[in-house]
Amino acid sequence: MTATFSSPEALAESLRDAEYLADDGLAVATFLALALGKPLLVEGVPGVGKTEAAKALARVLGRNLVRVQCYEGIDAGQALYDWNYARQLLAIRQAEVSGSTVNLYADDFLIERPLLRSLRQAEQTVLLIDEIDRADDEFEAFLLEFLADYEMTIPEIGTVRASTPPVVVLTSNRTRELNEALRRRCTYHWIPYPDPVREAEIIMLRAADVAEDTARAVVAAVNGLRRLPLVKAPGIAEAVDWARAATVLDAGRNDWPAALKRSIGQVLKDEEDLTAVAGHLDALVGGVDK
Repeated sequence: MTATFSSPEALAESLRDAEYLADDGLAVATFLALALGKPLLVEGVPGVGKTEAAKALARVLGRNLVRVQCYEGIDAGQALYDWNYARQLLAIRQAEVSGSTVNLYADDFLIERPLLRSLRQAEQTVLLIDEIDRADDEFEAFLLEFLADYEMTIPEIGTVRASTPPVVVLTSNRTRELNEALRRRCTYHWIPYPDPVREAEIIMLRAADVAEDTARAVVAAVNGLRRLPLVKAPGIAEAVDWARAATVLDAGRNDWPAALKRSIGQVLKDEEDLTAVAGHLDALVGGVDK
């Protein structure tokens, strides 16, 4: 059964139950995307929870998440469908031995890629097109056509149409500008880093064993790290990992500065960043109450 929501607030509450805290802007944009049958485009710097939003939405809708991970050079065939050529060849040989015939373009030989699966199972899936900004213009143009009619043609089979508009979420880190036509087709929300209070709440929601004081200490340190010129600024997931690691290392000793410094590899995962932060680490975690 697909969940229905009477308001953005009801949707936000359901997302919270799925361990995702959505701000009002994201809740409204998602609610309207569902109500209007439009794709949802969420942008933001890496690590603010764009992909997690799609995963949480799939959970609250009671649907399977079907994901297209975009990358440079991805083409339509890699996202749509393919044929199992090895199995077709084996079937041909078996047919030759038995003297029978075989339909090489039956479903048994068809490899469903995410876009085809989302069309065939539109009422049971949430289609996530992740990091669309990493794909090239050609794939983006193809995707725009796909989102226009929610159909595709397989030459050997015919046209496949979605029985109902599928739920589609696109994410972008904004490493390049997306086509304006694609933007116009979607509802839109920019996800910023959460404010400290909300981020501490997210940490405690995602890591139930983390105390409130620990969560606040981690958030203060993470926000300090984000102000530094790092190769990879820590996202929310890294903040959660850091809080969990510090909790394990502290083991009730209540010496959070030491635990945070010893577990710095949970939040920074680049040698240059570790070197750059070395001289600032005491200041970042030194103000934590013991």
